[in-house]
Amino acid sequence: MSKRFLLAALAVVLVLPSIAPANGLNLNGLGSRAQGMGGAFVGIANDFSAVFWNPAGAAGFRKEMFGFYATDLIPTATYRLPSMIEEPVVDAKTKTSHYLGGLAAYYRPLSSKVVVGLGIGTPSGLGAMWDGEDFTAITGGTVYDWSSKVGVVSISPLVAVKLNDIVSVGATVNLNYGMLSLKMPAGIVLVGIPPDPLDLGQYEENMNGWGIGATFGALVTPSAKLGFGLTVRTPSTVSFSGTANMPTLPVHELPGSSDLKRKITWPLWIAGGVSFRPVPRLLLSADVHWTQWSKLDRITTDYLESAWETLIEMSGMDLRVLVWKDATQLRFGAEYTLNASTALRAGYYNDPAPGPLATLNVLLPSHTFNAFSIGVGKTISDLQLDFGLEYLMGTTRTAVPSLPVLPGAMPGTYGMKIVVPTVSVSYKF
Repeated sequence: MSKRFLLAALAVVLVLPSIAPANGLNLNGLGSRAQGMGGAFVGIANDFSAVFWNPAGAAGFRKEMFGFYATDLIPTATYRLPSMIEEPVVDAKTKTSHYLGGLAAYYRPLSSKVVVGLGIGTPSGLGAMWDGEDFTAITGGTVYDWSSKVGVVSISPLVAVKLNDIVSVGATVNLNYGMLSLKMPAGIVLVGIPPDPLDLGQYEENMNGWGIGATFGALVTPSAKLGFGLTVRTPSTVSFSGTANMPTLPVHELPGSSDLKRKITWPLWIAGGVSFRPVPRLLLSADVHWTQWSKLDRITTDYLESAWETLIEMSGMDLRVLVWKDATQLRFGAEYTLNASTALRAGYYNDPAPGPLATLNVLLPSHTFNAFSIGVGKTISDLQLDFGLEYLMGTTRTAVPSLPVLPGAMPGTYGMKIVVPTVSVSYKF
């Protein structure tokens, strides 16, 4: 079991570096059964994805269990910058890309009341990749790389306790390993001495770091028909460090690279859910998820090379103003059991954009999504197979030029849609 779990966990770590956007910096959930029910799973949490949704759900496990979940996010983003004439200055569309994520989890009952477990998954990610040819009208004809990736692998040991026949509680410690990469034009700065202005050229950075947090959950099931769940995930600040490069600077007898540091806080998340079984074959669920995105007001970066510190401050790249706002998601799900081995699922949720129009940027997308999902589950003895498909329709957002111009802001019209197929496999021993 340990070898199988480690191999599955390694697969999760290897696929993380390409994650697509949803829910601010976070993904919208882990687990195919939960996804098929629109992520309204906090009041249920009775499969291997409990480590993410509500650790208290694991207290009901009576056998050892291992599960693996894989997802492929397929986004299509658009950006259009109009002009005073018919043809737009920029009319860009991302190519079809596949961004992978997943979860591996193992649980073991120690007694009839205590269960321990371990989950390794990708709860957070954001990214974008554009064709630099589409942006030459605003970069003086030069083709630059435009891409961003930020994501987290969370290692979460779990303990769940069944207090009585009605109430269970659980908790995890979340060791969060963050990875971040960025490619973009650095812009032009006025330095006061020749060459002036100075074109900084292509900018690239790669960073990683660690943070720690925790998840606490409670599950109350007063009857076989009714369940209530509550989950609180604490903030976690990841301290990133790495290296940035601007290859054109050595031409001007300036250092071509610099070490840098940056802190990003993944904010407080509170979710409540209810499940109801009106008839034996039908399970209904509803969740409310609140995320304190207002903690991401701005992100600052420290450059350790003195020459870089001055240039980056002049360019404004040392400060990313977000001014994000708290967001509340509403989620609804249903599962209908056809027979003892087959279940059909459907769900819907609304995911509001945390970012205001004034701070929109092609490398840090922020959209409001209306998401629809379907799924199917198949039970074969102790083996459970689940499949899900989600479609996220992002609302079109148009940002107009305004004063003062915030660092990194890019006026224009933004669009986004995402298709998300998933598969889960779990086994009870």
